[in-house]
Amino acid sequence: MPVVLHHGFVANADANWVVPGVVDALLTAGRRVVAPDARGHGRSEKPHDTDRYGEQHMARDLTVLFDLIGASRIDLCGYSMGAVVSLLFASEGDRVRRLVLGGVGSGIIECGGVDRRAVPNEAIIAALETEDPSTISEPGAAGFRMLAEALGGDRVALAAQASSVFRGDIPLGDISAPTLVLAGDADPLAIRPEVLSEAIPDARLRILTGDHVGVIGDPRFKQSIVDFLAV
Repeated sequence: MPVVLHHGFVANADANWVVPGVVDALLTAGRRVVAPDARGHGRSEKPHDTDRYGEQHMARDLTVLFDLIGASRIDLCGYSMGAVVSLLFASEGDRVRRLVLGGVGSGIIECGGVDRRAVPNEAIIAALETEDPSTISEPGAAGFRMLAEALGGDRVALAAQASSVFRGDIPLGDISAPTLVLAGDADPLAIRPEVLSEAIPDARLRILTGDHVGVIGDPRFKQSIVDFLAV
């Protein structure tokens, strides 16, 4: 049974899962790992049409992927945007054996998806679209712009995703998979993660050290994933 890793917004599979050592840790534990780049990211197709984006489309992409690799059951890990994708997928069926969610908290319930309160979507879109980064005044949005440039991202495609983020109710009560919620103690995009863990029938919460980017580097991040999926 494969472990499928879905990365966060602007990032890609390498940045989110390979560089922090998550993939190597899982391979060492004897797991098969599948880490796709989501549409608009990494090595995947990058259309500029906003209608092609949204986490609901990415969840359907997972269905196609699992059919292609012949995986009737999977362990699924999602970070930030990828956590929303994973929740949407896990709430619609029983193909997920165990589920890991990182970089999200009460925003899943209170915002209907990624938390847009600390870093407004409008600021992220503006930061991605401007030709002059020096005009970006919102620190969080500037961070997304810097990451996009560092990874050679297609800023138009990324702005299209930012314009199309999922906003709605996710039926968390329908998730049957045992779930682990991982959140950094200084992550403004994952505040009050206990609200999320308490809304999922069989979920547990682990608080780690770091902000939205730094928590991935906490050695307990990858070890928590390996240990939880080993059961």
